Amino acid sequence: MKRRALLLSAALLPVAAATASKPPVVEVWKSPNCGCCKVWVEILERDGFVVKVFDTGNNAMRGKLRIPAALGSCHTARVGDYAIEGHVPPADIRRLLRERPKAIGLAVPGMPIGSPGMDGPDYDNQQDPYDVLLVQADGSTRVFNHYPGRK
Repeated sequence: MKRRALLLSAALLPVAAATASKPPVVEVWKSPNCGCCKVWVEILERDGFVVKVFDTGNNAMRGKLRIPAALGSCHTARVGDYAIEGHVPPADIRRLLRERPKAIGLAVPGMPIGSPGMDGPDYDNQQDPYDVLLVQADGSTRVFNHYPGRK
């Protein structure tokens, strides 16, 4: 009996490893005409995320995911049980998924210059300071990560 259980466990190891190594799937709601949203999606894909895009706008999904309107940006996403609002860097999304805090998700309100998708030569390689906010269940926020900016 022990030998059969051991063989079964060994046979399931590749399945468990494949499941554990699956890249996170990010669903993104955005306007079909938004260039910076498209660039943000490309950045996530280069970072190893699987991205599904819905070009239907994001206001309805922002409300459904309980992101306060004051924290709004040009796109809204969902990864696992979390909402992602705006130009959140991939490293912060990975940290969120690793740490698993009790929260609604992350937000970068507005469209700060230098955030992913709002960066590069089109923006003179500038980076304004901005915060990635952790959105709590009650809608309050705390700073999850700070980007100091550069000129």
